[in-house]
Amino acid sequence: MAITLVRVPVDQLEDFTFRAFTAMGVSHEEARYCTRGLMQSELRCLPGQGQGVRRLPVYRERIGSGWINPGAPFEIVKESPALALIDGHNGLGSVVAQKSMELAIQKAKISGIGTVIVRNSTHFGSSAVPARLAVEHDMIGVAMTNAGPEMAPWGAASGVVGTNPWGIAAPTGRDFPVVLDIALTTAGKGMMQWHQREGKKMPLDWALTPDGEETDDPSAAMKGALLGIGQYKGYGLSMLTDVMTGVLGGGGFGLAPYSNPARQDVSHLMFAIDIGWFMPIDEFKARMDSFINDIKSAKKRPGVEEIFVPGEIDHRREYSYRQHGAQLDAVIFDQLAELAQTLQIDFPFEREVISA
Repeated sequence: MAITLVRVPVDQLEDFTFRAFTAMGVSHEEARYCTRGLMQSELRCLPGQGQGVRRLPVYRERIGSGWINPGAPFEIVKESPALALIDGHNGLGSVVAQKSMELAIQKAKISGIGTVIVRNSTHFGSSAVPARLAVEHDMIGVAMTNAGPEMAPWGAASGVVGTNPWGIAAPTGRDFPVVLDIALTTAGKGMMQWHQREGKKMPLDWALTPDGEETDDPSAAMKGALLGIGQYKGYGLSMLTDVMTGVLGGGGFGLAPYSNPARQDVSHLMFAIDIGWFMPIDEFKARMDSFINDIKSAKKRPGVEEIFVPGEIDHRREYSYRQHGAQLDAVIFDQLAELAQTLQIDFPFEREVISA
């Protein structure tokens, strides 16, 4: 069964998101950070990935229950010219992550590289959001986070490590940066739910049943553990991401993140690398463009019309949405309408169905 999508104007959706956060008691400064995070995810990610404005009702629940602390102090526990350790005090993860990357950028301007590790944070959304901040300063940005234990170690039947997403962004001479935005699992449960709703089977390398068997049934997979990208390689990358975030930062790792809804215990890692320390930015961009040209001119496999670099499809999706309107899952549209009533804010959208 096809999932119904509803078209909404991007500028109105952005304004609604900001007003929703402020109605939840979030300051204007933090609401701007959170709005940027959710809107970038909404415009660039696939609907089934579980990011974007669909998380607004989740924020309301967590803020209303006292599980997230808007206005929490952004505490620099320890720092040097190139390094910093941050305590997020269970604040808004998107705010903590973006401020941490801003701090990494400041340090990279001094030392050539800035490295910031965060503990005691919460879900920060798409890892591309903080990574892309560095590109605005002609830097390479890297953002990593650990997450709840949804991935099974290779050979195991239960989850111990997280999806542990990575975002890596680098400027180019084109109209979009190269942006890698990935989880370390082959897919997440949001995509499984999407397949479940459409009545479709899923690939066998996405997840396990609770008994540890591979399955193409999304309903069975929702009860089991996820599988890593590249089999044991994704598991290894996930474990080492936990090491570089939670273990090294003195925060949660492995089974700890999200085990207590009132204290998510999530840890992040931010790198900013100043390209100008190594070479002039124009030279770097020219070299990047040459590399991209080599990739896009490679011999294509049968049936392939175009070869893309990381972030290019996301860029095209964002451009299309800004021109023609974002495409919301109709279920999410209805949830946002209900949220607007609860928060007593205006819901300015008509239900313009574009598929069913």
